[in-house]
Order: sequence, then structure tokens, then C-alpha cells
Amino acid sequence: MRTAPMLLLAGCIAMGASVPVHAEPADLLLHNGKVATVDKDFSIRSAVAIRDGKIIAVGDEKLLQRFPSAQKIDLHGQLVLPGFIDTHLHVYGLAHRQVTPAKAKSIAEIQAMVAQKAKELGPGEWITGYGWDEALLAEKRVPTREDLDAAAPDNPVVLTRAGAHSSVSNSLALKLAHIDLSTPDPEGGVIERGPGNVPTGLIRERSDLVTSLVPPATPQEMRPSYIESLKALLALGITSFMEAFTSIDDEPVGKGGIDASQALDAQSALQRGLHSWAEFRSIYNDVGDQLPRMTAYIAWPGAERLKAFPYHTGYGDDRLKLGPIGESPYDGGFTGPTAYTKQDYKGLPGFHGTTFYSEAQAREIVEVSSALGWQLGIHAIGDRAIETMADIYAQELDVRPKKDHRWFLSHFTMIPSVDTMKSMAAHDIWAAAQPNFLYNLEGRYEATLDGYRLQHNNPVNVPMGYGVKIAFGSDNLPIGPLYGLYVAVTRQGSSGKKFAAEEAVTMQEAIRLYTEKAAYLTWDEKKKGTLEAGKLADMVVLDKDLLTIPTDEILSTKVTMTVVGGKIVYRAQ
Repeated sequence: MRTAPMLLLAGCIAMGASVPVHAEPADLLLHNGKVATVDKDFSIRSAVAIRDGKIIAVGDEKLLQRFPSAQKIDLHGQLVLPGFIDTHLHVYGLAHRQVTPAKAKSIAEIQAMVAQKAKELGPGEWITGYGWDEALLAEKRVPTREDLDAAAPDNPVVLTRAGAHSSVSNSLALKLAHIDLSTPDPEGGVIERGPGNVPTGLIRERSDLVTSLVPPATPQEMRPSYIESLKALLALGITSFMEAFTSIDDEPVGKGGIDASQALDAQSALQRGLHSWAEFRSIYNDVGDQLPRMTAYIAWPGAERLKAFPYHTGYGDDRLKLGPIGESPYDGGFTGPTAYTKQDYKGLPGFHGTTFYSEAQAREIVEVSSALGWQLGIHAIGDRAIETMADIYAQELDVRPKKDHRWFLSHFTMIPSVDTMKSMAAHDIWAAAQPNFLYNLEGRYEATLDGYRLQHNNPVNVPMGYGVKIAFGSDNLPIGPLYGLYVAVTRQGSSGKKFAAEEAVTMQEAIRLYTEKAAYLTWDEKKKGTLEAGKLADMVVLDKDLLTIPTDEILSTKVTMTVVGGKIVYRAQ
């Protein structure tokens, strides 16, 4: 007579054909795709299994039998990559007084936005906005005070250009800022003028002359739009990013440190009202599992305030943590143009940009931050700025060697001397680069640079040849990683013109710099950046195979799914 346990065992044996002997639990299984692991061999697989937020297996279709209980998603041949990691990005929110010139395709559309906002707010209220780019406007020119006067003569208006190194104001805003025919150029900036020395409304690098007059938005007002902006990154396949502007608390960043009007870009008075470490912690405590992972640069607050701050690089968790002291710009940018260069700007004899603080101040930032255990990621765009900051880094590391510092220069837009590149390699100083700059800023480079330095703008391959380690990001110009990949492999600007083909890298290498290598800057190479068992399940699914399609199809590639920590956080309709 069979006992109950024996009958149960017999039943299980009878069911053996439908339940795999070695079945294992999993939460999610993506299969029938092209899974580019970006491991050391850039191995290609077809399926990946996830459990408890981590990858537990990468392989072929046999994983269907190994993990029969998992939620299964048929990829139908789509490409799967590790989630993109943007090493330099600024998250923007919208206050009630703001318009969105970044979405405009013409000056006429900007005028319509401003006019509508003036009607909504009423006379006398400030109108602000961020993101216009003359290269993307039908008129192919910058907006002027006259354009804004026509749209809102009774409201002060200031609109900041993409990249935040310049802005345009209308007549009322300039009047309130006391900017007129007799106003001299401010330290570190330029007030552009037309016939008769009349200001055109365009201010380069010192937009704070106007933006400081704008009533600041409260964190409570900004919070919903910041969350919306953070979620929007997921649709671009960005699963982790480094926010390049955060203050250590809610005080003005300039207090006790480098003057905010010089060291910080023009957005500090407009859209960065929430950018404090405390506010970001609040957001991530509430909805962090719905957002990309974030590492925060901390703007230099001054030696004493930094010494009083109880944390340093690495504090936090896998969702939100502290990164380097940065961006704290040493020089400006080419939209200013105030990038600090060794040679004169094209067509501007005697002008080679400027710095926002002295070498002595730069050295203080490096020495104090180093002594307190901080990573460093200072903004340096011009070749002279890069060489100066790289030298200061190297001198500090020679005096106080560090085993695993992972210091880097933000931007690295111009190619420095061979000696500097060799020194960066010897001291393990990285570059957090933005190849996409060439796409959006092609016109600015051609207007300000020439010869070898123009051809080698935003260098990648040549510096790597000297041993410089590079990771990719966007700095919002534009944000989408596909732009960075496109330019890195083609060396083409938006016009289609090619620059220094020897700076191009392969698509495999470009992907690696946006994933695996980017993870190194946050000490996360053992946690993310590749699709391997044991790592965080952060990945992106694309509708085209970047490894095989013609380069002219890269920018039309779409993100169809984004996964963070094993959770599907974005899915295209």
C-alpha cells in the first residue's frame, strides 16, 4: 500500500516532463534578443534573467527552461545594452514663470511662448526660460532684445541659451539690471553690442547680472517638474547619471566660496532652486525606485563650509550618493565664448578666453578637497584650462599620492599638449567628455577655433592613444546618448561635416565609454556598466542594432524599454 508521501513523489515524477528538473526562480527574463554584455570580450548573448534587482544569468534561449516561472519578454531580435551612464548632466525643472525655448524651432515660436506667458502672468512679472540654440532655429541667429520687446514689452524677460553660458534679455530686464550704453563689460563676461554701442540683449558668461534679479522659485514649486525631468531620462535609456551641479545644503552656493556670479552658470538664479543635496535626498527617499540612479557633483562651497560638511565622496547608496567636488568651472565655454585657450580666438587678436578664479584658488580647491577625501571633477574646456588644472591635479597627487582617486576633468573639449596627456595618463587623471558637443556646437567651434585645434575639438581617440582614460556624458547638449555615440564614431557635426577622422572610435568602444568606463567614475564597475551575473539589472532595449546599422541610422534609433534594478521603468508605446 502506498503512503501519501509516496503518492506525492509519484505525482512529481509524472509531472517531470512539464517542470524542468533544474528549474530556478527569476522575476524577469528578456529573451530572443541581441544582448551585448559589454564584458571584456564584448560577448553577444540572446537572453538575460533577473531576480531581486540583479542579473542572475546571461545566455541563450535555454534560459527559458532554466527559469520557467519568470515573467518573459520576447525582444524579437532587438538590441539590449547596459543602461547608459551619463557622467555630466544637469537636471532642470520649470517654475511658473518659465517658458521652454528649447522646444522652439524659430524665433517666432519663442516670441509666441513669451507673449502667452506675459498674458498669463500679467505686466511686470519676470519671464524666464532655458535652452534656445540659434543653430536649431529657422532664422539661424540668436534672439535679440528687439525680438523679446515685441513679444512682452511690459515684462522683464531673460532667456538662457542651451549650455547656460549666455543669455538674451529684453529692454525692461536690461533697464532693471542697469545695463546701458555706458555699462562696461563685467569681469569674466561680455555684454554684446550693436551699432552705436547699444547692447543687443546678449550677455555671455555673466548672465547673473540679470538673472540674479529674478525672484527664486521654491523647492516645493520646483519639485514636481524635477521628478518629471528625472523620469524623462529613462526614455533616453539613461539608467544612471552624475548631476553636475549640487550644493551641500540650501544656502546660496556662492556664500563663503567662489563668487556665485562667476563660478556658477547663469541657471543658478533660474532653474536650480532645488539643487541641494538635502532636496535630492528627499526626492530619492520618496520615489527613488522610479528614477535613474544619481551621483551628485558638489559645487565648491569654500574651505570652511566644506570642512564643516560631515560627508564626502561615496556617501549614500546605489540610488543616490555623493560624487566629486565639481563642476566649479575654472574657465568658461565656447558659447560664451570664454573657454581659456593658449592661442588667440579666431578673428579676435589678443583674446583667449578667461578663468573664473585664479590658479591659487584652483590649487586651494584641489588641496582642501583632497585632504578631506573628496574626488575631483573640475570644469576645464579650453586647452590652457585643461593643462593648468591637469598640472595642479598632478602636483597634488605627487605630494599626497592616492591609490584610487579617480579624479577627472569635466569636458576636456580641446586637445591639450602631448606632455599634459602623458601626465594625465601617468597620474590616472580621467576625462569626462561630451562628444555630442560637436553636433550642437559645430558653428561655435568654427567661429572661434581654426586649424588643428578646430579639427580636434572634443578629442577621444588621440588622447586614449596616450593613455588618457575617458568616459562619456552629455552636459545636455543634447542629452540623448545616441548623439554622443553618433559623433564619437562619425566625427560629424549636425551639418554633416567631418572633423579629424583620427579621433573617431568604433561603436563598440563608444558604447563601452558610455557604460562600462562611465561606471568607473563612481566606483561602480563591479556593480553596473556591463550585463554580467551579479550586477545590477540596469539595461536599455533599442529598436535597431547599433553594431550593424549604417551610421546615418544611429540618430533615428529608438529606446523601446529601460530597466533599472530589474524594474521596467520605461516602455515605449
